[in-house]
Amino acid sequence: MIRNSKYLPLAFMLVMAGCSNPRSVNTTGGADYASYVNPFIGASTNMGAAGVYHGLGKTFPGAATPFGMVQVSPNTITGGDNGSGYSYEHTTIEGFAMTQLSGIGWNGDMGNFLVMPATGPLKTSAGRAENPEEGYRSRYSKSTETASAGYYSVELGDYRVKAEMTATTRCGMYRFTFPENQESRIQIDLARRVGGTSTLQQVKVVDKHTIAGWMKCPPEGGGWGNGLGKADYTVYFYAQFDKPLNDFGIWSAGIPDDWTRKLEDVTSEKYQEVIANAEVHSGLREMEGKHLGFFSNFSTRENEPVLLKVGISFASAEGARKNLEEEITGWDFDGVRENAHRAWNAELGKMAVKGGTDDEKAVFYTALYHTLIDPRIFEDVDNLYIGGDKMIHVSENFTKRTIFSGWDVFRSQFPLQTLINPTVVNDMINSLLTLSSESGEGYYERWELANAYSGCMIGNPAISVLADAWAKGIKGYDLNLAYKTAVRTCELSGNEKLGFTVRCNPEDFGYEGFATSEYSISNTLELAYTEWCLAQIAKSIYKTNDYEKYSKLAQSYRNIFDPEKGWFRARNEDGSWQAWPEKGRLQDWYGTVECNPYQQGWFVPHDVEGMVELMGGREKVLADLTEFFDKVPENMMWNDYYNHANEPVHHVPFLFNRLGAPWLTQKWTREICRRAYKNDVEGLVGNEDVGQMSAWHVLAAAGLSQICPGDLRYEITSPVFDEITIQPDRNYASGKAFRVVAKNNSPENRYIQQAKLNGVPLKRCYLDYSEIAAGGTLELVMGPEPNHSWGTNN
Repeated sequence: MIRNSKYLPLAFMLVMAGCSNPRSVNTTGGADYASYVNPFIGASTNMGAAGVYHGLGKTFPGAATPFGMVQVSPNTITGGDNGSGYSYEHTTIEGFAMTQLSGIGWNGDMGNFLVMPATGPLKTSAGRAENPEEGYRSRYSKSTETASAGYYSVELGDYRVKAEMTATTRCGMYRFTFPENQESRIQIDLARRVGGTSTLQQVKVVDKHTIAGWMKCPPEGGGWGNGLGKADYTVYFYAQFDKPLNDFGIWSAGIPDDWTRKLEDVTSEKYQEVIANAEVHSGLREMEGKHLGFFSNFSTRENEPVLLKVGISFASAEGARKNLEEEITGWDFDGVRENAHRAWNAELGKMAVKGGTDDEKAVFYTALYHTLIDPRIFEDVDNLYIGGDKMIHVSENFTKRTIFSGWDVFRSQFPLQTLINPTVVNDMINSLLTLSSESGEGYYERWELANAYSGCMIGNPAISVLADAWAKGIKGYDLNLAYKTAVRTCELSGNEKLGFTVRCNPEDFGYEGFATSEYSISNTLELAYTEWCLAQIAKSIYKTNDYEKYSKLAQSYRNIFDPEKGWFRARNEDGSWQAWPEKGRLQDWYGTVECNPYQQGWFVPHDVEGMVELMGGREKVLADLTEFFDKVPENMMWNDYYNHANEPVHHVPFLFNRLGAPWLTQKWTREICRRAYKNDVEGLVGNEDVGQMSAWHVLAAAGLSQICPGDLRYEITSPVFDEITIQPDRNYASGKAFRVVAKNNSPENRYIQQAKLNGVPLKRCYLDYSEIAAGGTLELVMGPEPNHSWGTNN
């Protein structure tokens, strides 16, 4: 958990570069989609505002490029359940790091290479937020904070320095505008890491303008899950200053050999005291140590800009140098910023919307922006990457990527990318496959971070991603190896042994939290779905025995349904039922992960008809599902019913389509888009979760979504906009755009009256993926009242 600062309400409109003129035109003459992006949406971890320990969106406002290795962003806090390193309600900044995670729970990671401009005497510790003058952190005014796609700036009040930053794929660039001062400085905390510390660093002065080095970040230094996530990576850097290094040095804190270095250690008073009293080595050109920092002092004129550009690599020092020399050749900060903006326009333009309000467009394009941050590039410009065996490899016919938040992103994020970025999906499958092979583990990791088998969360989500890609013809990987790895993954964690699953085998999936706890409802349901996914792959390659085996296992969900209670119930390993809680299916964590049985119980996406029959039939289920939504609070914050703040229920609004009541899918997807997503810091009701929360909105706002990835059926719902044009990847689709046109659309006219596909009347409330991939137009006529005769024949 993070220390929860007192929340400061957002009492004024955010001022954001690029958002003030949303109908502007970019330099290439096309629509400026990037001008709608508001990176502050969701940029808060505030638990008080969320009403639950999970907090809010946990996004970061800093500069990034689509799927880039680098995210140059302000950091306001070192760790805890604050994976982005930033929360809007905080009033001081520690510095500006080169790497960040987007919207994660648990104890975070990254936040490496923390850069801070300063004036006055050197301070080696960031200090405390409640007393910033004791360290190098600075107060700042929210009114000076600006963010847009590929750019961030703020004025540091304690130093009177304007800090600006932008990015390329593998590099960051800073422009600091200083006041007149004889003691101006840029300092870099090399030990910095969200959720812990780098345990060993090295830095050397290469020439008059350049430093290089590395930071090692193993589990012993906390980080992902405070070390439980097994994150173990090294960041190499190559950094150049436009001002010569005439007065520089290195500081080194003498961390005792017998001190542990997890989050609770490095944030302790005694540890921070050692850092504050670090030894300063002026003029030292090279050093290796446990807690290092580098500084360069200089005098500045009033409003003098000083620039710093940094290339990073997770593979090698040479890779960091090549990345910088390839991607930022000079000192044109504004040119780099324009290129980043142009790159965002190219990606965001894959989904062009018309109609709607400016706020709705800001929410939509920011959501799309958030889906394009991960899975990020993990290889250098020369295609070299660090593998799961800690050796250097070269990618062949794919781009190595990282950050796979599987339990979250299989639901909407990867289905969205199959439509607009199928190559990225193909890359991620290759990346998980190579990790499986190089590490020797032989199975798909469920939550991967920089080659770590973190074991975070449950299920086998990579098999869902594989099955959906496979069904859609995304197959640029070793099909035989991909299938064998999926089988091995299901064998290690599946329903075969008992007919249900109480816990994962901790010897195979090493995370000691989720792997060993008793989550029989969540485990069984999620694994039954991915067993169905494997069955579909087996069927497509004529492996009849496997198809029959995994189709049967996909029915394991029936084994945890208690007819007496009329719902899914937790089992013990001996098959006996666990005691039914006093709150019944509303009991949080009863056999479930981050939810209750009422929420998790709807997760039978691969056999909705069977689920409905088990639950008592259509009328009973429809009444129950209606109540499930009717009891949701107006603000849609964390609750016991339809809890959009977390992933297990994200498919549920579309179940109405399958129950013959598509008008309720139309009603509730519109309500969720309106109530759970806003153009505001608190604009996400739950964690962004590496693109999932935003991908749900993008698909729902476009009027199309999958209940069951791996099944090519797309549910039709009520679009937010009058027109949405989806541009396909010509390597995977016809090259023709697919348009969704909603006539007479408005907040009141949310119900579909009739539909046509390419001019032909359409009676069903769904499309097949092939119909979207072929290009064409889905035309919907909207009205203020439900049409109970359209789309009911499924």
